[in-house]
Amino acid sequence: MAQKWSFSVIVAYGLTIFLWASAFPSIRVGLESYTPEHLALFRLLIASVVLVLIAIITHMRLPELKDIPVILLLGFLGFSVYHTALNVGEKTVSAGVASLLVSTTSIFSSLLAVWFLRERFRLSKWIGSIISFLGVALFSLGTGRNFEYTTGILFILLASFSESLYFVFQTRYLKKYGFHAFTTYTIWGGTLFMLFFLPGLTSEMTKSTIESTLSIVYLGMFSTVIPYLALAYTTSRVGALEATSSLYLTPALAFVLSWVWVAEVPKLHSIVGGVITLSGVMLFHFKKDKKQGKAL
Repeated sequence: MAQKWSFSVIVAYGLTIFLWASAFPSIRVGLESYTPEHLALFRLLIASVVLVLIAIITHMRLPELKDIPVILLLGFLGFSVYHTALNVGEKTVSAGVASLLVSTTSIFSSLLAVWFLRERFRLSKWIGSIISFLGVALFSLGTGRNFEYTTGILFILLASFSESLYFVFQTRYLKKYGFHAFTTYTIWGGTLFMLFFLPGLTSEMTKSTIESTLSIVYLGMFSTVIPYLALAYTTSRVGALEATSSLYLTPALAFVLSWVWVAEVPKLHSIVGGVITLSGVMLFHFKKDKKQGKAL
């Protein structure tokens, strides 16, 4: 696979990591003027408009009527619930810690796959899961923070769990429609549900700071649309395992960007909890090549 890592693939991979990492401090800035619900709606509206233009340019076909109920449900879980719960959580949880908690999505996804898809779990996966959630426990129980902080962590874990449901049950439809088209459909579906919060958005926009509004425009145009397309391109060139294997750099970069952008200096417990959580996630994804006896 190494020969497939061309300059364009490296650029796409770098964009994915940077734009997803930058989303967490961007949310913190947006929350200074917007409610979590309006922030999610505004972000998804912008992304949906951009994707409509892309769909027209690429002549994207519409989904079959029989698939629309499932697409709407997955859009609700993967975008409506995920973004709203994440925003609620980031009201009290720092951007860096939020990015670490979101990294548990892959563990939730695999646990759900074991339960619903009858996939098998190796011992390393169970150990990695336990280590990761010990790291999460350090954030929520060992910090001496208040009730709101712990509640924020629970909302972010809800966001991760909801997105994991989206990932687990999308496989069949990804094969049918392709990554780009299916992601577009589900973002539109998630946006549709968020229209429930449309009243009051215009008023909030007129009262918000320009920095908060621009941060949400950035989230919608860049951190929502481009990373998915870039990851789809990377996956098509090097395969899913290699394309996603080093996305663990995202939380580390999110900590740095949060430090620079919103002056969130990581605390000692955040660093220790982060190392524990990421160690568990990396162990969870550790694989061994039986033929060569090498770790992948």
